[in-house]
Amino acid sequence: MKLLVKFNLLYVLAMTLGVATSGLIVRNLLQANAQDEVLNSARLMMEKAVAVRAYTSKQITPLLETQMKYEFLPQSVPSYSAVEVLSAVQAKHPEFAYKEATLNPTNPRDRAAGWEVDIVSQFRNSADLKEFVGQRDTPAGRSLFIARPLRITDPACLRCHSSVEAAPKTMVDKYGPANGFGWNLNEVIGAQIMSVPMTLPLERADRSFQVFIGALVGVFVAVGVLLNAMIWFVVVRPVTRLSELADRVSQGDLDAPEFATGSRDEIGVLAQSFARMRASVVQAMKMLEA
Repeated sequence: MKLLVKFNLLYVLAMTLGVATSGLIVRNLLQANAQDEVLNSARLMMEKAVAVRAYTSKQITPLLETQMKYEFLPQSVPSYSAVEVLSAVQAKHPEFAYKEATLNPTNPRDRAAGWEVDIVSQFRNSADLKEFVGQRDTPAGRSLFIARPLRITDPACLRCHSSVEAAPKTMVDKYGPANGFGWNLNEVIGAQIMSVPMTLPLERADRSFQVFIGALVGVFVAVGVLLNAMIWFVVVRPVTRLSELADRVSQGDLDAPEFATGSRDEIGVLAQSFARMRASVVQAMKMLEA
């Protein structure tokens, strides 16, 4: 097997290992960055919902207190306002989904589904758990969600949700006496859940990965071509010429030309050694002829 072939085999092996290792590291990094990007977007939307709840509670509800005596206005409920605002955002950005999943809600649309019940149960069973992040499979693909507990910390909430007798009559007339009651102070009654699909970020990560791998392979190929050319001109061609001259001298061709090289590297040293050996062979053969 020739020297250049051996070099190329070793180079291809090194390139394969390098591309595989780099690809594995970069792919994991890109996917982690994609998840962080989605998570940051979800947290930003969650903070928007929290801000809407606070705004409604502090500024809207007091203004509607008089009207609530004659007609229950859901716009005065912080959770209702948050869901409405996020629904308007979702109309333009359907990739986001927000829900205040509640075990025993006043409004039926807020009732927790199967997997949401599990999240609420985790918050109820662990008082120190402030946030829960996870992924789930949906018909639209993989989805990442972030959840935070809905805990009754304001005693004013119990005015509507402690018992049917204490609740405003207008609210009971609107939603009925069956749901949304029996809540207690400091109890986790549900969870804020923001869901964002992972499909688009992962597709962007895959495209970036493909571009990176293509560029990396291109760089390896370009370097390989340059190395092949350098090895051919610096090593293979001089050694081949030197080998041909040595073969001619070994067969008794004393008229073989000198190997001219001005380099001082290993090839130059080898050429000088060959010149001395050739001179010794010529002298020895002349002595034998005499």
